[in-house]
Amino acid sequence: MTNALRCCGIGLAAFFLTTAFPVEAEEAAAPETPADKAFAAAREVAVHGPAEVPWIEQATLSLPEGYIFVPRPAADQIMELYGNSHDDRFLGLIYPRGDANWFVVAEYEESGYIKDDDAKNWDIEELLDSLKAGTEAQNERRREMGVGELKIVGWAEKPNYDAATHRLVWSVTAQDTDSEPGDAQTINYNTYMLGREGYITMNLVTASDNIATDKADAHKLLGALSFNPGKTYADFNEKTDKVAAYGLAALVAGVAAKKLGLIAMIAAFAVKFGKLIAVAAIAGGAALWKRLRGKEA
Repeated sequence: MTNALRCCGIGLAAFFLTTAFPVEAEEAAAPETPADKAFAAAREVAVHGPAEVPWIEQATLSLPEGYIFVPRPAADQIMELYGNSHDDRFLGLIYPRGDANWFVVAEYEESGYIKDDDAKNWDIEELLDSLKAGTEAQNERRREMGVGELKIVGWAEKPNYDAATHRLVWSVTAQDTDSEPGDAQTINYNTYMLGREGYITMNLVTASDNIATDKADAHKLLGALSFNPGKTYADFNEKTDKVAAYGLAALVAGVAAKKLGLIAMIAAFAVKFGKLIAVAAIAGGAALWKRLRGKEA
């Protein structure tokens, strides 16, 4: 199964989570496929907003109406069904209930307290150059794995950090290097919220044609997220708490370059600090959106 099909499968899972199909008698007798089992398990535990969703005793997502959250381990099954890896950082998947073709991968990184002073002085274009250089460097690894190479086109949204809420948003457009002229660019729309002991990311994957509409969903979900009392950024105790070895700029330039570049033959995960973790990746994006639009992938 190709990278694009794996990513497409995750994005279209919402269709199976919200749609019932009439089944012929002889089809009903057919043995369940792995996909049947994965989606059945997801439907059983799927949380439909509005609902309060607790995340590993760190934070709470006030899931709005019109959104669906699939927790672990059911979300693991969907990931594994399409060849995507995950680890303990993975929190689950979020889908729109309507016809939109996006999905969000949520995760928690226990990085320690991240100092945000460098947000005052970062050079946006220098960060973009670092992202491009990091992605180019990782293309050699991608070639070795037989995975299509990536190129960063530019900012879809320049990094913006709100020091009052400790929320960070940024996004780049990217393409497979073998994309054809006119192919939709893929967007990895990254939202972060910093806490006392680490940060939560909710990364939305969509196409450039849809980002003007879909990014509103990313902001709505980010606004619905809050760290629990005792776990907030303001609760940091410099005498006892761990401080991360990197700041906000590294979340954009250093860590992000690895997310965008080290895709280990899968469509929604990358290598970060030497371990496979869940991220909403852009690999195979052009082919994914071709297929969603009914074109040959």
